[in-house]
Amino acid sequence: MLRNHNCKIKLPGLRAARFVLLLLAPSVGKPQNNSAQEPQDILAFLNQSIVWYRQLSAQQQTATESSDILLLDQNRQLADEAVRLSFEFARARAQVLPGAVTADQNPGNNSDASGASSASRYQNLLNAAAKTDAQVKQQQQLIESLKKQLSAASGSKQRLSLQTQIADEQSELELMQARAETLHSLIDFTAGAKAKGTKSGSLQAQIEELARTLPGVAMETKPQATGTTAAAAPIVTASSAPKSEGSGLFGLFSNMFRLRQKVSTLDEGLQLTDSVAGLSQSLRAPLVKDLRDLTQRGDVLTSQPDSPDPAVMSQHRNEVDALTAEYKKLSASVLPIGKQALLLDLYKRNLATWRAAAHSQYSSALKSLVFRLALLALILGVVLAISELWRRATFRYIQDKRRRFQFLLMRRIVVWSLIAVIVVLAFASEIGSLATFAGLLTAGLAVALQNVILSIVGYFFLIGKYGVRVGDRIQVAGVTGNIIDIGLMRLHLMEVGGFGPGIRPTGRVVVFPNAVVFQANSGLFKQAPGAKFVWHEMRLKLAPNSDYQEVEKRMLEAVNSVFAEYKENIAQQHRHMAVALAPLTISSPEPETRLDLSGGGLTVSVRYPVDLDGATEIDDRITRAVLNATMREPKLHIVEADAPKVEEAAIEEP
Repeated sequence: MLRNHNCKIKLPGLRAARFVLLLLAPSVGKPQNNSAQEPQDILAFLNQSIVWYRQLSAQQQTATESSDILLLDQNRQLADEAVRLSFEFARARAQVLPGAVTADQNPGNNSDASGASSASRYQNLLNAAAKTDAQVKQQQQLIESLKKQLSAASGSKQRLSLQTQIADEQSELELMQARAETLHSLIDFTAGAKAKGTKSGSLQAQIEELARTLPGVAMETKPQATGTTAAAAPIVTASSAPKSEGSGLFGLFSNMFRLRQKVSTLDEGLQLTDSVAGLSQSLRAPLVKDLRDLTQRGDVLTSQPDSPDPAVMSQHRNEVDALTAEYKKLSASVLPIGKQALLLDLYKRNLATWRAAAHSQYSSALKSLVFRLALLALILGVVLAISELWRRATFRYIQDKRRRFQFLLMRRIVVWSLIAVIVVLAFASEIGSLATFAGLLTAGLAVALQNVILSIVGYFFLIGKYGVRVGDRIQVAGVTGNIIDIGLMRLHLMEVGGFGPGIRPTGRVVVFPNAVVFQANSGLFKQAPGAKFVWHEMRLKLAPNSDYQEVEKRMLEAVNSVFAEYKENIAQQHRHMAVALAPLTISSPEPETRLDLSGGGLTVSVRYPVDLDGATEIDDRITRAVLNATMREPKLHIVEADAPKVEEAAIEEP
């Protein structure tokens, strides 16, 4: 009975393999031949794990919401543990294959014995460093405890004793820290020296060189509980605080592209996770097969009947012990990679949840953008439709070309200004900031372009109801001329020689800014609406013994004889002017005489309206008619005669 008990003391450990196989069975694939390819597969697996782990930094750049940060923090903890398990698995396999080298290395340079010796020395360094780190941590806790006792101590003798003890413990802590620093420096140098060169580094050296790229994660030599790792892991924060996107199209475009980039990053993370999981499965499959074989061998050994022969019993116990040792070595490789499979599955679920939320946000942002673009197109379509109706109504109901041009010009300005405002408001993300910026910009432009703005505003005054048009004769700042062009900024005049006989263009074009209408000292004079006649005057100075009544009568008859020929034209212009200036009452323009008694004698003057187009010819005919009238018998005694003089058109009350 005693021998039976000794024989079966290790059987529970072997039977526990069944439970491990049940955990790993769902992920067991087709076993692969890993006798020569396994070192390269392990290194490829570690490289892929590092690439997968570093993809977390890209995910961190896209985490802008609280839910994103929570999932990212969970994935960070899972990734830390998964990468640590990857290196734990690789180190365990490197110890099982101490002389393993990569395919591009020369196996003749290092024997199995030298490789095992080098790996053993390096492992001893790692163990010593871990032990020293634990002692440093324990010493720090002791010092902290003594400091708390010192703060609570009341007596001076007790405080002095505690201070002395703290000083001694602090000295020991410094010694331990110096020793730990030395060991870590030696470990780093040894790992770097082993990994240098492509023909001399063993598998263990390659693993440690890769581990150096992830300090604090893969350099751990002893497994830690998941809860411990999660507690020690720092809280992940987002790269930038989440910003509230504006309601404008620019904000919607920016939000959509940001969400699209987040979805792409998470898709890449899912692909890398599947890649690492696939490599892990390919490495785990042959090991699980070996575990299954070991379990079957254990079942065979435990099912053998007990032998009364001590030698047979001793051999049986040795076989069981060897099988248990082999099982422990193999389980040291299988358990990390099996645990990693579970962590990768949790990691992938978190990524899938994150990706689904990001895709939902992206779909909502895309729908909102399409709706806003459709709404903008609809509003612009309504504005353009109103513009077309305005144009058609202008051509249908306004017959005057000048007024039609004014309405069409106003239509273009209003429509394009409205379109510009709608587009700016649609694309603007911050209306308040835009309004402030637009206000400052408008104030600056108003100061810098005040003359230009006045000219543009003056243009609308010039083309208004009582404005001017091309062909009108006006007087601006003492310059008289006919309008040849009215621009948005400038007014062009063909200068004439003034009001009087022989009026002719001078051949010069005068340019005035439209802002001249706002200048107080530069008056603009034009004909009354509907009229283009002016008043001319002829004066005759009589001798003292002349019959002024006869002179006045003959002059008026002479003027009326010529005036009768164009009287109807003047009357028609008068009617147009009366309609345009209603309700003012304007007397009909007729020739009239005036007597002026001054120190030099008596002067008879005749004022008569003339059309601007034929003023020179009318003046000549009236002058001849007046001279002929004064030369008839009896002749009139005239001292001197003044040439016809042009006066401005006057509006007189009846």
